[in-house]
Amino acid sequence: MREPTTQALEGDDTTSNASSPPPQALLERLKDYGQEDAFARWDELSPDERQLLIKDLEGVDLPRIDRIIRCSFQSHGLPATAIEPVPESSVSTVEERTLEDRERWWKLGLKAISDGKLAVLLLSGGQGTRLGSSDPKGCFNIGLPSGKSLFQLQAERILCLQRLAAQSVNEGSTNILPIHWYIMTSPFTDNSTRKYFESRKYFGLEADQVTFFQQGTIPCVSKDGRFIMETPYKVAKAPDGNGGVYSALKYSRLLEDMAMRGVKYLDCYGVDNALVRVADPTFLGYFIDKGVAAAAKVVRKAYPLERVGVFVTRGKGGPLSVVEYSELDSTLASAINQGTGRLRFCWSNVCLHMFTVDFLNQVANGLEKDSIYHLAEKEIPSVDGQTTGYKLEQFIFDAFPYAPSTALFEVLREEEFAPVKNASGPNDTPDSARLLVLRLHSRWVVAAGGFLTHSVPLYQTGVEVSPLCSYAGENLEAICRGRTFHAPCEITF
Repeated sequence: MREPTTQALEGDDTTSNASSPPPQALLERLKDYGQEDAFARWDELSPDERQLLIKDLEGVDLPRIDRIIRCSFQSHGLPATAIEPVPESSVSTVEERTLEDRERWWKLGLKAISDGKLAVLLLSGGQGTRLGSSDPKGCFNIGLPSGKSLFQLQAERILCLQRLAAQSVNEGSTNILPIHWYIMTSPFTDNSTRKYFESRKYFGLEADQVTFFQQGTIPCVSKDGRFIMETPYKVAKAPDGNGGVYSALKYSRLLEDMAMRGVKYLDCYGVDNALVRVADPTFLGYFIDKGVAAAAKVVRKAYPLERVGVFVTRGKGGPLSVVEYSELDSTLASAINQGTGRLRFCWSNVCLHMFTVDFLNQVANGLEKDSIYHLAEKEIPSVDGQTTGYKLEQFIFDAFPYAPSTALFEVLREEEFAPVKNASGPNDTPDSARLLVLRLHSRWVVAAGGFLTHSVPLYQTGVEVSPLCSYAGENLEAICRGRTFHAPCEITF
């Protein structure tokens, strides 16, 4: 990229527009941070394009972005602290939980929900590009008999839970306290997400119990830390990762909004899990019972080299954090814990988290102060064609090293984890997610005394239970006992 011309830097404001220089104050600010190349093509721009460039650059918080670039470059490639397995005492495994534990946590969670202490946070900044759609991923229909989108399934689980929480306080109660739903979008999905919810009347939720907010964007930079220009009058920017949720909550004052509503706990999850138990009372009850600042649902790795991030501790007695599969040596990934027979590093992060609102305030301030982002090397569309550079991102799990205490809660994949990421292939597709939902719900129906008939092998089909009927398989006897259902179908009231 060529240097700004002398004329562009030293021109006089009284000269014609063709040779008028960039605004001096803005140019000096850019020079202070080594980003004056953003004006390199100033002389080629029309008056309207110059105004677009000025507005774009004035919208960049230069001191903050400079701090992020410097801190992230400095930490990139530094040797990481040695990792240790998560202590057994930090994990509630499926086999060690008793029926009494589960019932106690369920009731404790429902009580907190009925008291208005829980809100839900959905990470929904992504488009369904890998699924062949430019719509927000939550609009995607995975092909269930009902034709419901991911957004609708999640909204109806919230509706069901509100009813269960009200009934837990007073059988037959109609005094339902709404669970507030915060939905983080991105500049690419915000408008279409809002319109989707409006056109479908919020799927039965009250419009004022849903709050949309946008994650931030950060300029893409070259390997020497300079802004990459998408066009001669626009800086290339990318969303700041799902970990951008912490600064977005801070800057949009939504943490204050939560406190004002009396919210103490926040259930946080990603949009692309067709089996997500939104605001799970059992998980919430466990979280409250443990008295921790942060918690995560985990599933066991399916096999040693599965491409999933795992929870670890950093150093002896250090905080829990997540290591990506690419950073875990294959020898470590395959090592067995002789005491348990499990892999030493077996607890997969599946983006199902619980935080106290007090802790989220600490995280937002801590991440902002440290300003360390992950550098993702990408081919970035630029004014000079495809340019190799960096997108700067934070991840949702970057919060965990800041937590004074963290607990992990094991769940079964086949009950709570059906990711929808790829259009085709062996894993994580709409087809695989749909089958996981249908198989789980078929087990619910049979356990409730129902019968299934099917014209194709049952392992290829099943039934769908509407979330409005049952949250996690409960209260189905009255609908199912003694009845026969022909798969595939949706079971509603």
